[in-house]
Amino acid sequence: MANFVLVHGAWLGGWCWQRVTLALQQQGHRVHAVTLTGLGERAHLLSPAITLDTHIDDVISAIEVEELSEVMLAVHSYAGMIGTAVADRLGKHLKHLVYVDAVLPRPGESWSSTQSAATQQERLTAAQATTRFSFPPPDPAVFGLKEADHAWAKRRQTPHPGNTYQAPLAFDVQRVASVPRTYVSCTEPALATIAPSRLRVQDPQFWDGAWSPQARVVELKTGHAPMISEPAALVKILLGCAA
Repeated sequence: MANFVLVHGAWLGGWCWQRVTLALQQQGHRVHAVTLTGLGERAHLLSPAITLDTHIDDVISAIEVEELSEVMLAVHSYAGMIGTAVADRLGKHLKHLVYVDAVLPRPGESWSSTQSAATQQERLTAAQATTRFSFPPPDPAVFGLKEADHAWAKRRQTPHPGNTYQAPLAFDVQRVASVPRTYVSCTEPALATIAPSRLRVQDPQFWDGAWSPQARVVELKTGHAPMISEPAALVKILLGCAA
């Protein structure tokens, strides 16, 4: 039995892992799909006080309170920032870190650092127009979702806390790199804001060469939310990492 901790990206919640969670549980694994503060069923807690550290603490607390070890940590999109931080601070508890089409930062970068100036301005302007400083969710079509999947995601998406966007993350690349890692690159359609991270995982000099030795890259021909669009394929990857 493996211990899976699943962390969603921006605008989502633990709900987005529903199909993956069920499939893993049916095979006898222990699964915790964390919902970050201010999102999903915790949207009533949305406030400008929520920061990147709030979300890092959400995940670390889940691991510690549940007394989990040998954790299979899967992080999606924005949560690449969180997974990197958890590997830095709690790496001894992790067996494998899976970046699911996720942001992959350098030390000192924020979630916004790899995005264009136009995207940054658009998101900050949108957040400033709200009372709780948050970004409205995009149309799920940008994640490649269609028909019933599109409608399912659109009903459940919620605004994302804006003060997570420009917060820099300090971490030790050697500590993070000591955790075995897999990057799941979703290519059809490829989400433009993740393109810099997809290039980084192919660069043998990334993190001054520390990224490559214990990392691999797996490609999925689906959109940015494979836990919704291709759950069986994603489960197969996760189980392979746990083996």
